[in-house]
Amino acid sequence: MRPETLVGDHTIYACVMGSRAFGLATEGSDTDRRGVFLAPTPLFWRFEKPPTHVEGPAEEQFSWELERFCELALRANPNILECLHSPLVEHADATGRELLSLRGAFLSRGVHETFTRYAHGQRRKLEADVRAHGAPRWKHAMHLLRLLISVRDLLRTGVLTVDVGEEREPLLAVKRGEVSWPEFEAWMTRLTREAEQAAHRSPLPAEPDRRRVEDFLVRTRRASALQAGPYDEVVQGVVRGGGVGQG
Repeated sequence: MRPETLVGDHTIYACVMGSRAFGLATEGSDTDRRGVFLAPTPLFWRFEKPPTHVEGPAEEQFSWELERFCELALRANPNILECLHSPLVEHADATGRELLSLRGAFLSRGVHETFTRYAHGQRRKLEADVRAHGAPRWKHAMHLLRLLISVRDLLRTGVLTVDVGEEREPLLAVKRGEVSWPEFEAWMTRLTREAEQAAHRSPLPAEPDRRRVEDFLVRTRRASALQAGPYDEVVQGVVRGGGVGQG
């Protein structure tokens, strides 16, 4: 099965991400689409496994296979968690809706480490730009602040909000280079400190609910295996628990 077929025929969840989901879109902003596909279970019984992710087939489109998506979400990957909380959902079938109902199961206080670690990496790149060119890439600076705002509020409330809301204009001012580097550094330092404080009294659990997510994945894989399709009847019997050679 070709990768584009997996995305075209087996997507369970699709959304818009990037500036449009963040509430930071301006004229000419791209439309970044992200999705989750469920590879049919029998594909995993072959030596050549289905891909863990697929880029395309459309421009600015990227999709993950369900298991890989869940793995990354359980690790509190910022991009994955934000994808799961996009306000711009374009498609969700029954399995996709169940995935969305599990959003809380992926969240934990571990988001503090993963979000801030990513932010620190971006900060080092911005500082390198300042040393080399006298100024950072302000678009990247804007998104670093957006990420820190997001994790601070998530740790405070237990809810991940992707749209920046009232922070739109201050953040766009950063993107336009209307904020000085010292002002940006001060804002970034304050947000980092506030996120650290919020982490100590966050309503989020210490760990994600891995068992609940795994139960969902196993049930979904089993349902896929049992679907009518061009599979050998013997294989179907094994899936149902009959075993090879049993009636």
